[in-house]
Amino acid sequence: MSIFRSIRSALSVAILAPLPVFGQSAADRIAAGDRDYAALKAASAYENYQAAVAADSTNAEALGKASRSAVDLGESEPDANKRKALFRSGEMYARRAVAANPRDAENHFHLARALGRAALNVGVRDRVKYATEIRSLGLEALKLDPNHPGALHVMGAWNAEIMRLNGVERFFAKNMLGGKTFSEANWKDAIAYMEKAVQVDPVRLTHKLDLGKIYMDTKDMAKAREMLEAVVNGAQTDVNDPGYKKEAAELLKKIK
Repeated sequence: MSIFRSIRSALSVAILAPLPVFGQSAADRIAAGDRDYAALKAASAYENYQAAVAADSTNAEALGKASRSAVDLGESEPDANKRKALFRSGEMYARRAVAANPRDAENHFHLARALGRAALNVGVRDRVKYATEIRSLGLEALKLDPNHPGALHVMGAWNAEIMRLNGVERFFAKNMLGGKTFSEANWKDAIAYMEKAVQVDPVRLTHKLDLGKIYMDTKDMAKAREMLEAVVNGAQTDVNDPGYKKEAAELLKKIK
């Protein structure tokens, strides 16, 4: 690459990177991001949270919310490379948020969520490492806030994902890859954690969708149908709810 192309590339990155608007504090940009987030404008929310971080690099709230929006965008990003980059950004911001304020359950949840999404793009060995850290983060979040809906969801999903592995996969992960905690996974805890997530946060469709999936796994089709219909008929409160509704509708077709 020529020096001119290098300079041009550097200038492009500088122009595209979010910068704090003159006179606006990190708090101002967080507030703007919150307004965009509530209005389901994920991209502009992310830009505002990034600008808040640029204004104050140790602001735990800005870092956590930047992670949240990065993962939100990644969930619906069709391009695989862009999706992976967004999940990596979500992980990076969340790790910094935990470092800035390790006593906030929300930050541990943001990191667990980002890792859960990033784990979809790695091999089996790395996925085991992700799963071990995700469980640790979920438990730490619940230690700080026993009713944190996101952390409850994380633990419900963790148990379910481990139980969905076949016996050979679980044995290999546990004995060859260091996933010793995998032996603690069970369907009872998967159901209990996810039911509590729905109980404490009944508006969020993602809790009901994943609870419906767990009911399907455990052959409780009546409850599965109830949860999935609640997703299809529920009000949109999250930018990715349309995707959750579509998935729920497809799953309902499989229930006789």
